[in-house]
Amino acid sequence: MIHAWHRDLWARLVATDGRRAHAILLAGLPGQGKRVFAEAYAGHVLCSAPGADGFACGVCSGCRLRLSGNHPDLRRLIPEADQTEAVETTSSSKTKPSTQIVIDQVRQLREQLTVTGHQSGERVVIIDPPEAMNGNTANALLKLLEEPPEHTVFVLVSSAPRRLLPTIRSRCQQWDFGRPDPAAALDWLKETMGSADPQLLALTGGMPLAAAQLAGSDGAAMRQRFVDDVSRIGRKDPIMLAGDWEAWLRSKEAVAADFDLPRLADWMLRWTWDLCATMLGAQARYFPDCQPQFDRCSAGGDRAVMLDCYNAMVQIRRVIKHPLNPRLLLEDMLLRYARAVSRPGGRS
Repeated sequence: MIHAWHRDLWARLVATDGRRAHAILLAGLPGQGKRVFAEAYAGHVLCSAPGADGFACGVCSGCRLRLSGNHPDLRRLIPEADQTEAVETTSSSKTKPSTQIVIDQVRQLREQLTVTGHQSGERVVIIDPPEAMNGNTANALLKLLEEPPEHTVFVLVSSAPRRLLPTIRSRCQQWDFGRPDPAAALDWLKETMGSADPQLLALTGGMPLAAAQLAGSDGAAMRQRFVDDVSRIGRKDPIMLAGDWEAWLRSKEAVAADFDLPRLADWMLRWTWDLCATMLGAQARYFPDCQPQFDRCSAGGDRAVMLDCYNAMVQIRRVIKHPLNPRLLLEDMLLRYARAVSRPGGRS
């Protein structure tokens, strides 16, 4: 079942059944339930008697096969690392499951789609996320979209649609997922988690599923440590803080919470965005409870310098998953920020 904040979008999508596109692109920020939506839509397409609201009946043969995980006409193209039944590495092998959708997966899919659907009806291929492809794999997928097999619907689930080939995007009907209503998101968190932390919801950009995941991994404590540390930059040596953060990321608590360098870089990027927004007369979005700190830090600060710092954080975030030295990345990130906020009138 889809989430409540997607019902309007769902109604508009299922209303297009008479002119259904062969490929749709579900685009929006992560953490709001696009995967759930994609699975529900697959159920709608494969169900022999969907209800008036478009949801699968749950009792026909197609629904029973899908719910058991054995529907032959439902294919999923996802990275090996995201597969729940990924083959575990042995002690003699250090190969980690791939975080990319590889070209062999697309080739195998093409072969599978040459066979007529087992249920003699529609087939659905969920690709999640399509941006997890290199150029060769993306071009192989493009050939499938250019000459799609009959009675096949491709559902692409993307959190970064601009990273897709323009030719792939042009062959999809795009459906944009807006930011959920904050009140609805908080209500869902209260119902699901028993409580709702508006600060975690703000930190995740208003994405309720991401906020729930963060809350379930002691995210409030990690957020508080981050705020305390970054607020002291200018009074504490950023090189020393980089060492502290490197040890933090290696701690058992951080590893158990899946708190890694990319997430820490995300937080640093969002903190810098809030500071830039304050300098330009707007309000903090991701750390609204820290507005007084942003006000003090931005008073008389150099907007151009801080905007340059933000752009540098964007570039660092883009390469954060590359096999680079984590300590050097942390030092570079914190030194850039320290220089920006230590200008006259802009000290933390």
